[in-house]
Amino acid sequence: MMNAINQLMRRALLAVGFVAVAGVSLSSTVAHSATLAEIKARGYMIVATEDDYKPFEFMEDGKPTGFDNELLAEFRKTVPFEIRQEVIPWTGLLAGVSTGKYDVAVTAAMITKERVKSLDFSMPIADSTHYYAKRKGDDSIKEIKDLAGKTVGVQAGSAQLEKLPELEAMLAKTGGKLGKVVQYTSYPEAYQDLALKRVDFVVNTIINLRSLTKDKPDTFEIGQAVSGQTVPAWAVAKGNTELLALINSFMAEQRKSGNILKLQEKWLGQAFPDLPETYQP
Repeated sequence: MMNAINQLMRRALLAVGFVAVAGVSLSSTVAHSATLAEIKARGYMIVATEDDYKPFEFMEDGKPTGFDNELLAEFRKTVPFEIRQEVIPWTGLLAGVSTGKYDVAVTAAMITKERVKSLDFSMPIADSTHYYAKRKGDDSIKEIKDLAGKTVGVQAGSAQLEKLPELEAMLAKTGGKLGKVVQYTSYPEAYQDLALKRVDFVVNTIINLRSLTKDKPDTFEIGQAVSGQTVPAWAVAKGNTELLALINSFMAEQRKSGNILKLQEKWLGQAFPDLPETYQP
């Protein structure tokens, strides 16, 4: 009996060892992000865009559209290889780039201290300082101090979630505390719950909230800023310098030609001519 048990234990340990080795091998493979030379050699680049982040990226009549998708169309014209696009939910997008599944995150990803540990960011594409949105006519919220103890909705894994301590600090100065935080897979879910009074306010970028209130002016309204300056940019895996240089060269040309200002005006409601070339969170 003991021999049988010992054999089973040895087999289990061998199996665990095999899985561990396989896991290391798989991890090493997945973690490799393709260099620009490798992308050129294989003949295509894989980019990921978000499926529901209006006005930057969203689906309309079954097709990807929005600011980043129009900018991506211009980028396609400048490279000597195919660009394959995958439209996915936000939650897997940046992780997919940092592990090498995708080459570039063509999305309005906020540059944060946590994200720069695993990603490198292009020139900023907009100014996206965070504000809160509330239900239209909700007189219980008139200024920052009124947010104390109330339930806030925010997207899971977002920069808005990461920067909530800034709002917490603002509330502390008024003697208040941050209330319950509810995380959502996408912002449309958060907005729906706000309308249904399941949350009291939602934190997002000023650009996204302008788009929201433009679409639903009788349902929502924008409050005050709840963070310092925040800027979004495209992202590549950490250390992928030649690929980042290619993207920055493209961004510089878009700035020089004025095309990016036209796209900002069209999709974001205003142009940002004074954006920095680099940004340190």
